[in-house]
Amino acid sequence: MGAVNGVSTAVRTEGRKRLVLLGAFAVALWVGHPALALFVGAAVGLALAPNLPAYVDRGGRLCLQAAIVLLGFTLNVQALWQTSRDYSALILAFVFGTLILGLVIGRLVRADDDQSRLLSTGTAICGGTAIATLAPIIRARPASVAISIGIVFLLNAIAILLLPWLGQVLQMTQDQFGVWAALAIHDTSSVVGAAAIFGDRALEVATTVKLVRTLLLVPVAFGAGLLLRRTETRLRIPGFLLLFVAASLAGSVLAPPVALVTQVKAVSHLLLVAALFCIGMEIRRTAIASLNGRAVALGVLLWLLVLPVTWMAAMSW
Repeated sequence: MGAVNGVSTAVRTEGRKRLVLLGAFAVALWVGHPALALFVGAAVGLALAPNLPAYVDRGGRLCLQAAIVLLGFTLNVQALWQTSRDYSALILAFVFGTLILGLVIGRLVRADDDQSRLLSTGTAICGGTAIATLAPIIRARPASVAISIGIVFLLNAIAILLLPWLGQVLQMTQDQFGVWAALAIHDTSSVVGAAAIFGDRALEVATTVKLVRTLLLVPVAFGAGLLLRRTETRLRIPGFLLLFVAASLAGSVLAPPVALVTQVKAVSHLLLVAALFCIGMEIRRTAIASLNGRAVALGVLLWLLVLPVTWMAAMSW
């Protein structure tokens, strides 16, 4: 009987946790603010769900990718090409300059080689995605990967709340903030979230610049594989980037009515909020507990140097 009661109690506890999770998710969707969704997801994940089912991670990624693809449908392909061309040199200079600077700072603070490479690449290109791609190539230890992703996540959480406010204080234009967010923030999800808070035009510019920046992961990963003579290197272009371009082409050719474009933007925004909620839930107490001083010093110092440099570049480019 005791065992049955124990099972019943566990089932009720799990049921209450799921109700709280669903309630928090519904509130985040209803409010519709990307930063709030990220922080609510993180709070729920830390408090109620230390061991999350796989569908949370998959659902977050799919929602984010779907949001970006739908956003592509609302963008004119000529404007997309123009933005990519205008900022390609700046993106190249930023990515390779940040990689070099990160490795130098890593040496100065005597950070672990794995963490130095992972954090430098994550800051230069696309945060957790870059870290996960590079890790098997450099044969990084799982602990180093967890620490690096934890640092990037915390910096992303700060950025999505801080940068839109700073952009307003500094009286940046929509285009300027879009470029700044696309370069200064690590992960695509947080870039899109911060830009969405600032404005529609900032979101369009930030998404385009960030996706061009993400594509540079291919040559960087290939170069690392050659330098380290690794066979694990795999050159892959994320499928949602191709779908984003295809959606932009379709939207340009079909010339949909304004009402439809407005609805597509609304759905894209809703998916973004859902994605950030799921991404917030991915943070783990173990990742926070495993942070070490030198890795944190490298990640924070590199980002603090990137922030003003990218701001000046966005203002003057």
